[in-house]
Amino acid sequence: MTQEDIGGQRLGIVVSGSLNKGIEVKLHSSASVEDMAVGRYVTIEGNKRRFFGMITDISLGVIDQKLTLTPPDVSDPFMAEVLAGTSTYGTLHVLPTLTISGDATSLLEGPQPVKTVPSHFSAVNLASQRDVELVFGSEDEKKFYIGTPLDMETKICLDLPELVKRSNGIFGKSGTGKTFLTRLLLIGMLQKGTAVNLVFDMHSEYGWESRSEEGRKVKALKQLFPSKVAVFTLDEEGSRRRQVSTDFVVRIGYDEIEPEDMVLLRQTLNLTEPAVEAVYQLSRRFGKNWLQSSLDLKDSEETRELLKEMSIHESTYQNLQRGLATIRRLPFFIPHTLDNPVKRILEYLDQGINVVLEFGRYTDITAYILVANLLTRRIHAQYRERMEKAIGEDIALPHPLVITIEEAHRFLNPELASQTIFGIIAREMRKYNVTLLVIDQRPSGIDSEVMSQIGTKITCLLDNERDIDSVLAGVSGKSELKSVLSRLESRQQALIFGHAVPMPVVVRTREYGSPESYKDFIPGGEAEIRKQAEKDIEELWE
Repeated sequence: MTQEDIGGQRLGIVVSGSLNKGIEVKLHSSASVEDMAVGRYVTIEGNKRRFFGMITDISLGVIDQKLTLTPPDVSDPFMAEVLAGTSTYGTLHVLPTLTISGDATSLLEGPQPVKTVPSHFSAVNLASQRDVELVFGSEDEKKFYIGTPLDMETKICLDLPELVKRSNGIFGKSGTGKTFLTRLLLIGMLQKGTAVNLVFDMHSEYGWESRSEEGRKVKALKQLFPSKVAVFTLDEEGSRRRQVSTDFVVRIGYDEIEPEDMVLLRQTLNLTEPAVEAVYQLSRRFGKNWLQSSLDLKDSEETRELLKEMSIHESTYQNLQRGLATIRRLPFFIPHTLDNPVKRILEYLDQGINVVLEFGRYTDITAYILVANLLTRRIHAQYRERMEKAIGEDIALPHPLVITIEEAHRFLNPELASQTIFGIIAREMRKYNVTLLVIDQRPSGIDSEVMSQIGTKITCLLDNERDIDSVLAGVSGKSELKSVLSRLESRQQALIFGHAVPMPVVVRTREYGSPESYKDFIPGGEAEIRKQAEKDIEELWE
């Protein structure tokens, strides 16, 4: 039996339902309830329209409630078969999302959001591959293949120009494949040229090769697209040891750290509120060199007089000194640097080259937050200036930029989201052509206003109730999708919903890590890159 034949399988008929709560479908006696699965697609043949929807729940029913109190003897197979066709039945709960034919708009513009329900006793079938392709489209210069639906081989594609218009999120508990999904998404944007990326790579997984959970080496962006990706590093020694081909070693001067950069570190450095306020006072007193000058202050009567003059309590200053000492211990912070990392990053981005900043051994959250915030604030300011100039002078807009951050709740929690550059970017959407790709295993830690601005969410398995509620907040059909999300497999499955797909979809993510999968990522026309990638693949699999 072919996949097309399976796709046309008759399941049952519509018996009740509503637009808000979904449709109840009574299974035909020939369709086994055990063959059904949450997340699979069906079509409903209404009198005037054809509907496309997802199975969100499966249940059992009986004609006579007495059967549940005194179950019959079904040891005889014939008796069991008779009862299954007459007294007992299976029920599907279906969430219809789109109409795929039946009115002029659907014919001219494709699938449309559902605004009504099918009539009683409308026939319900499993969706065919052709139905799925009609809804999600096929891979082209704008659409990127991310995975396949459950029990089907049809490609599910994301609309990448639509994706980069708003900030997006990849969520899931530890070990569910968020890193692989992020690589796929970055490759899609790189492959289709819809945006340039700046990736703050906390665990050195996106630039050069890393290892899968099975311990197998897996190639990352620089190896697959050597001319389109630049690897920056904070840990030159670690990169050399890993034999990573780096393009720039990042050093940050004390004079580049501004008071606003310290606000985000209040929690990680255990700074008090007065200590953060003291930073602004020291900045006004010493100017750009406030941090070095503060570290140089000795425990003397002269210092105590200075603190008194600035209305800084001695215990507050000691609290701040301890925090600043933590920053000074990070080797990539130096008193002054001649080569500005922001300028270098922008040079690459302007050429359409994606930048991955590896943190190497400096995976301490203090280092990650400070560097990511410091660089992002300055790059965003440059984009804002360029965007305003482009609009004013009617010239080409800067290329869309996507900034990728891990441990997103550290930047976007309710206490800090309104103060950080990442919260500002999330709320701006695409105002200055800068958006975020946030990766997190604790979405409930992210500010609810920021979550509401995330355009497309790719969610692996979550088992915390608060995390699930946070991801699905404000989504139509939340209770039905909650049932789907909680039943995902622990790896290589994700629920995708939002602006980049026409309707929520459960996918088995496409393969990543085999020689064939690498070749699939390289566009055929880019001969030089493909040749290099194939050479790398041969070396990897010798």
